[in-house]
Amino acid sequence: MKKIWISALDKDQEKVQKIMSVVKTYGLAVDGHFWLDDLTKMAWDSALEPLADKDTALWIIVGKEASWQPPSIRQGLSLLALGIQHKKGVEFPILLVPTEGTLDPEALPTLFRGAEVIPFATATLGPKIVALANRPVTSLDPGYRLNLHALHGIGLWFEIGPSKDIPWDGAMFGVHGADIDVHGVGPADGIPARTVLEYAVKGMKVQLGEEEFTAWAAQNRLDGAMSYYVRVQGAPDKLLFGPYAASEDAEVHVVALS
Repeated sequence: MKKIWISALDKDQEKVQKIMSVVKTYGLAVDGHFWLDDLTKMAWDSALEPLADKDTALWIIVGKEASWQPPSIRQGLSLLALGIQHKKGVEFPILLVPTEGTLDPEALPTLFRGAEVIPFATATLGPKIVALANRPVTSLDPGYRLNLHALHGIGLWFEIGPSKDIPWDGAMFGVHGADIDVHGVGPADGIPARTVLEYAVKGMKVQLGEEEFTAWAAQNRLDGAMSYYVRVQGAPDKLLFGPYAASEDAEVHVVALS
């Protein structure tokens, strides 16, 4: 049975129960949680496993427009979205249900700019949810791999690498609003216990427009099975990453988390 996961930004039991009841009438399983805003304890990670479940077909985020405004809320939601999109693809459907006000996906963090928005008061909310849950998920290759690992008591790690077809001669990863203190290279999908870095660089300052990123890099050759890892201290509001290049014309990707 296909399942739907609901993240409720507000503790409004009545509205959450109404959505759950609507979903159940269409023969879909539904579960969820009230959002806990705690970046230090990486509370967002508690929802990653149920969202990654093979039967989970849709993620619904319900709450007032104002509940999206705190940067920590946006960052936590973005980190969870990053994790689930790595596991299930960037086209995994996300539905935003504002209970008050409106939401413009283009004004939200990067990972939510492809999300659907349906107001809570919409009469056809139920059928639209069912349609999204049954929509075929297409496979889209963004040209890179971006993942994270929330290791409680050890820290938050980000993982990057190339897609399967085009290897990188090294990698660079930068953060804005946070710092990096450890990096390494190893097999994809797991923090390496030991690592040998080639021409490692720490503490680079990368200017992008008016924003300065702190970046680390290494020139190890990466393919679809090898990744570059960094441990981040604090809560970044933007990520900058890509293949290593010494010139200012380097190809970089920027992901806004807040």
